[in-house]
Amino acid sequence: MQITTDRDVGSVTTSKCSAPLSRRALIGGAIAGGAALALPLPAMAVGVEWRLAIRNVHTNESVDAVFARSGRFVPAGLAELNHGLRDWRTGDTIGMDRRLLALLVSLRQKLELGGNCKIDLICGYRSPQTNAKLRARGGSHSGVASQSQHMLGKATDIVVPGVSLDRLRGAALALGGGGVGYYPRDGFVHVDTGRVRHW
Repeated sequence: MQITTDRDVGSVTTSKCSAPLSRRALIGGAIAGGAALALPLPAMAVGVEWRLAIRNVHTNESVDAVFARSGRFVPAGLAELNHGLRDWRTGDTIGMDRRLLALLVSLRQKLELGGNCKIDLICGYRSPQTNAKLRARGGSHSGVASQSQHMLGKATDIVVPGVSLDRLRGAALALGGGGVGYYPRDGFVHVDTGRVRHW
């Protein structure tokens, strides 16, 4: 897949996280981020953008994409994120749950990180084949569910550079947007848009 460099579409980037947002930007972002989970996307204010920057730790690929603007999805940005969140083992993609993308934006805002701060991706979409192999392998993957939210495009396992796993977990729990799994031994936090629960 070709990754464009148009700022509105998505781009490969190597920039570091920006400084924390201003109080005004945080309040506006928190309102917009909360709206992502409670209201349909068209309720976004004019001029509001939702952007995600992710880096796959297995492939070292980075994607930085605007996926919604002024209440409308940006198809090219969604395509970039679907590719970036693909099953890196098989190359399979799925249309990721847009509520999950909004939840990740809200999580970044809750942590008071700049809009271009990359989230390190351990796992996004997981194909049924990959899920079955991980379940069969056991070990650190012994907690892999047979009907994993990853297979539905509704889950990610993530790390945020410079943010402790405890703080990341606490922010995810505070949002109440779905499931939150804490894996300190494996070094990541799981977030999904299934029912609200934690482990």
